[in-house]
Amino acid sequence: MTAAEFIGTDSPRPSRGACQVTVVGAGPAGVMLGAVLARFGIQVQIHDERPDQTTVGRADGLQPKTIETLQMLRLGNDLLDTGVKVFDICMWRSEKTSAGQPDLHRVGRQVHYPASAVDVLHPFILLCHQGMVEGMFVDDMRQSGVQVQRGSKFDTFSYIGTPGSPGPITASFIQSDGALATVQTEYLVGCDGARSRVRQGIPDTYAQGNPHDSYWGVLDGELETDFPDIWSKTVVYSEEHGSVLIIPRERNLTRFYIEVKQQAQSIDEAFVMDQARKVMAPYRLEWLSVEWLGNYRVTQRVAARFSDAKEDMTQSPRVFIAGDAAHTHSPKAAQGMNTSMHDAWNLAWKLNLAVRGLAKENILLGTYESERKKIAHDLIDFDYEHANSIANGDAQALAENFRTNIGFISGVGVEYEENILNRAAHGQVPSGGAQPGRNLPPAKVTRYIDDNPVDLQLDIPVLGQFRVLVLAPDVVGAASFLENLSNSVLMPSSLISKLSKAARTSYVAASRPTRPKDSYYRPERCIPLSDLFTFGLITSTDKSEFELASLPRLLSQSRWTVYLDNVPSLDTRGQTCTEKWVGVLDEKQVAIVNVRPDGYVGSIMKFNTAEETAGQTAAQHLDEYYGGFLQAS
Repeated sequence: MTAAEFIGTDSPRPSRGACQVTVVGAGPAGVMLGAVLARFGIQVQIHDERPDQTTVGRADGLQPKTIETLQMLRLGNDLLDTGVKVFDICMWRSEKTSAGQPDLHRVGRQVHYPASAVDVLHPFILLCHQGMVEGMFVDDMRQSGVQVQRGSKFDTFSYIGTPGSPGPITASFIQSDGALATVQTEYLVGCDGARSRVRQGIPDTYAQGNPHDSYWGVLDGELETDFPDIWSKTVVYSEEHGSVLIIPRERNLTRFYIEVKQQAQSIDEAFVMDQARKVMAPYRLEWLSVEWLGNYRVTQRVAARFSDAKEDMTQSPRVFIAGDAAHTHSPKAAQGMNTSMHDAWNLAWKLNLAVRGLAKENILLGTYESERKKIAHDLIDFDYEHANSIANGDAQALAENFRTNIGFISGVGVEYEENILNRAAHGQVPSGGAQPGRNLPPAKVTRYIDDNPVDLQLDIPVLGQFRVLVLAPDVVGAASFLENLSNSVLMPSSLISKLSKAARTSYVAASRPTRPKDSYYRPERCIPLSDLFTFGLITSTDKSEFELASLPRLLSQSRWTVYLDNVPSLDTRGQTCTEKWVGVLDEKQVAIVNVRPDGYVGSIMKFNTAEETAGQTAAQHLDEYYGGFLQAS
């Protein structure tokens, strides 16, 4: 039976139960997707043919935006404690002297993420091997009552129903004892690597790639050396012997990437060591131990499709691919694990809303492919130039490529194109750093209720909800606007109210799991009015000039998300949140920033509070925006 076939609903098959989302593969993309869905209260299964998670080697670098994403999930502190932080990048070049001896010298050193070029909370790459990241998510899933099902190899999938009216999906798995088991699921996600069997089952999904292939040897080990930049990210180029990329690692390890020019060469431990010594002569390299040796071929490619959605949108996507199943590239820019995890980050909240019946399924799930496929192509374009600059030992070209793409590399500059989720209000051009389709820039504010300075983009816990943030410089002068906005949004007839009622029904029936740390974090205090929306206020008004009780109900009951915009001295660029996000607002202006559950800006709207009906108009705009992709039925 092929994956494209439909089977009758009465076909008897052995079963391992039913679930809402089945994930194939427990690498970084798979376990992140599983962990986030489990937090949201979705019935999820994660299957992996490996007997255990990664223990050594493989991917190793977390970029600034990925670190911030983990912090949004209240994760990553252990990685920050135990990983290696790399703040700079060095370039070395070896040329022969007239006497025929190698002259290896430093030709450049740069701060990796200078504050003048990119606005990030963590201006470094965090180095920690893939297994540490997987383990963090596996432990997080356990707290939600979900475990990876090991020794379960994906075989094939089929649709139950008819081509015109497909029902659930049946996925089959070969167990470690050779038995065949099946799972009935609403959605299937292949996070099963470059040779993805899930991808092979989606019709017309093939690799669209650059013919540039590269062959690599990678060695992790503890090293004794007199080379001075071993604790920096370092590229060393030899005119005679090629290049190596050096990455410092946790536990006093060092990683060497060696590019092999010919496929036929044997890439063993001795070869990698010998090649590294040749490139780095006359410096001494002695390995005290070797933890991991890898060798592999990398082809830069992007899958033609990231889901089984019909082009005419007559069938909603039910099967997806993410991570290496969707795109592959060289390891030189430390992007693979990051991009894979952000595939999962993008897909998780959309699946949550689709499973709960709160999404216009075709529309919302269709944005996964359009958004993440663009990022995959952006990555391939960058990686091609970046890899060539390293291979050619061109420090100037490498530095220029890095400067041009620094936002993308760090992750904070990743940008989705305009679509139903990412759109500016009609006739308005956002003037600040908060732009539809982009990450929220970091901003410091003071939380009103306890006077704590917080990072606003991190303060509100991730519960699968949208954030509706009202920026009102003069909360007293905007009182009428805020009251009208509150009354209009909370009217039973408003779409926001209807969506919130439907969400409450869904979360009562399928609640988010209660996790051990919830008794400390108390995430429920950030969604007192709605499971689907967190409402917040950011104001420059002095705290002494208003009380929480004086605010309209929409904001007075959202007391943990009322913020004072009064600590620009703590900001990464010395700006207020309002100035950084939306530019200068006068006292008669209010901006509303709609933030997607993954932290990307959805839309920005500005209103003149002097207009009598501005509050009602703002509520109508909210209904129109969310009505584009959500439903309350």
